[in-house]
Amino acid sequence: MRVLGFESSCDETGVALVDVQPQGTPTLIAQALHSQIDMHQAYGGVVPELASRDHIRRVLPLTRQVLAEAGMALSEIDVIAYTRGPGLAGALLVGAGVAVSMAAALGKPTLGVHHLEGHLLSPFLSADPPEFPFIALLVSGGHTQLMRVDQVGSYEMLGETIDDAAGEAFDKSAKLMGLPYPGGPHLSRLAQDGDERAFDLPRPMLRSGKPDFSFAGLKTAVLTQIKKLGDSPEPQQLADLAASTQASIVEVLVHKSLLALKESGLKRLVVAGGVGANAKLREQLNKACAKRGIRVHYPELHLCTDNGAMIAMAAAMRLQSGQAQLEQGGAFDVKPRWDLSLS
Repeated sequence: MRVLGFESSCDETGVALVDVQPQGTPTLIAQALHSQIDMHQAYGGVVPELASRDHIRRVLPLTRQVLAEAGMALSEIDVIAYTRGPGLAGALLVGAGVAVSMAAALGKPTLGVHHLEGHLLSPFLSADPPEFPFIALLVSGGHTQLMRVDQVGSYEMLGETIDDAAGEAFDKSAKLMGLPYPGGPHLSRLAQDGDERAFDLPRPMLRSGKPDFSFAGLKTAVLTQIKKLGDSPEPQQLADLAASTQASIVEVLVHKSLLALKESGLKRLVVAGGVGANAKLREQLNKACAKRGIRVHYPELHLCTDNGAMIAMAAAMRLQSGQAQLEQGGAFDVKPRWDLSLS
């Protein structure tokens, strides 16, 4: 069975094709991705209307690219999957509209996929796929969550952010430092030249004893330090502040992940989402988990950001597990706000 997946929840248009066999891990056949970073840089962040319009322009050319790479015709697709939510409403509607209308024209079923489930299952596309059960650290955009995952569709929320997520802490802190959009990767690169001990920044809720997160206070602390540095801070001062900010975020993520692992008794951790590509986070998690005999799994770096492969993979694994509810016909809806535990 071949699953075509569409991702359009924010500022990346992703299309991918996955092959589903009765036994074994689904196989990625082809994928294509267009990022809108260059377009949104002038505004310092994602402009929803521009994002939606760009998805319209990109989705069909990307689909043709994927089919050409796979050497298949559209008629050979068996199921069409799309991101149903969460995300920007207009952007979601583009992907859902294309997927459902295409399926109706071909007489094929559709499957709406939870965006975070796509991230959660994306490590199964890697060369070192995990095994169930495991603890998952989801660090994607406005989401920072720790979950226990027993199987596809069985997700228990252990902890989540009560205000700003880790990705938001990276991006907002970077913006305060005058770094360009998207701020997180720029902050991480700048941090490579800094001293993470130069600024004593808070580690919010680090010793709370609970696997919940809070990063709003860190952003406020960064703002306070920026004001102290004045209008023209030295480049080294900014590098030190970037390194200190990153160290604070990473320490909290590592500590909370270890707490969830200890409380669950599990020895396997999956890290997924855009922040999961952060080199410092991977270094510290690998080091801490190796000491405790815990296996850590990550998606490949190019699969950490939003992409169609993770949506097609999540749909394929749902189909394999017998949990997918395929839909026929032209009706569809999107869910800009959607709790993964209720999907």
